Amino acid sequence: MAVSLYQISVDCHDPARLARFWCEVLDWRVLFEDPEEIVIGAAPDALPGMVFLPVPETKAVKNRLHLDLTPDDRDAEVARILALGARRVDVGQGADATWVVLADPEGNEFCVLRPKRTLLD
Repeated sequence: MAVSLYQISVDCHDPARLARFWCEVLDWRVLFEDPEEIVIGAAPDALPGMVFLPVPETKAVKNRLHLDLTPDDRDAEVARILALGARRVDVGQGADATWVVLADPEGNEFCVLRPKRTLLD
């Protein structure tokens, strides 16, 4: 039996705002939207996607799961994502880390890695 990652679910206060932030970050688009969820992805038939679901509570602690992004130019991408509304976060990564930890507008941490030449770098 085969299995594939279908989508990543994100609980949030403002699904529309957060979905659009991630569309800008990933150059994805909204694929489905109603009051209970917003689904984004690269294309309707591309996996995985992300779904944003409204919840009443706020994020309280560091995420136990986060996304790692690998750009062509880490520093340029960090600057671009900060301009979209992200902020820098210190989770104890240290000054010599090869990645930058950011948080989306609702505080969900994610990392922007150094460029990868291959999947094994």
